[in-house]
Amino acid sequence: MKLPDTLGAALTLARGRIPAAETRLLLGALTGASTAQIAAYPERGLEPGLALRFVDMLVRREQGEPVAYLLGEREFYGRSFRVSPAVLIPRPETELIVDTVLARVVKDAALRILDLGTGSGALAVSLALELPAAQVTAVDISPAALAVAAANAQRLGARLRCLESDWFAALQGEVFDLIVSNPPYIAAGDPHLEEGDVRFEPPGALASGPAGLDDLARIAAEAPAYLNSGGWLLMEHGYDQGAAVRDLLLARGFLDVASARDLAGIERIGFGRRP
Repeated sequence: MKLPDTLGAALTLARGRIPAAETRLLLGALTGASTAQIAAYPERGLEPGLALRFVDMLVRREQGEPVAYLLGEREFYGRSFRVSPAVLIPRPETELIVDTVLARVVKDAALRILDLGTGSGALAVSLALELPAAQVTAVDISPAALAVAAANAQRLGARLRCLESDWFAALQGEVFDLIVSNPPYIAAGDPHLEEGDVRFEPPGALASGPAGLDDLARIAAEAPAYLNSGGWLLMEHGYDQGAAVRDLLLARGFLDVASARDLAGIERIGFGRRP
């Protein structure tokens, strides 16, 4: 494959192989040029080192590797988070947890917040920055994921306590005012696990039992022991799991059980309050 020597040549090389918008993202990340500059100055030179990196990224993207992993970052709640194959790529629907929390708390309250399965730390860091008086704890079973979360917290200026834990295992005796989680919720064996970006994401952050409900059920069962009276549990779930998650919460005695819907009207977040 001939190395492109200009931005225009790079665009031509990628045409028909990956979407044009993704090509511009890759070129922008490599060169610092804006989308407008890439379009306006196709004759701008591309030095061999950058051209080689572009071709490498093009081939990897053509093979299905997510753009977020190629760039090493993804935006979440208006902030740029570093990501790696050790963590799930933050997705827009997860921002609904932050919105739902902010609608239910006093912003300057000294809340204790727990993020279960923090991954990149997108939820925990966002809540720590939106609620600066809160004490936020982020747990994950993966040390590599915790390292990514801690780095994001430091880079974005968030106060965050990171703790290696299999859900609540390392939190004995602690209680919180809010528990949030984006746990695995895809059914094991779901064909979508072999398609698109998720093929490259950590399997342990995606699948959870034959119906995708194992981790959701475990969190709902154990959370009351770690919540203050009146404390909230909020969990992201699959597009068709809203009723099942509400049943899990009701079975564990949660009050004010409901679901939050995304902009498309799909139930994405199940939540309830401890008596």
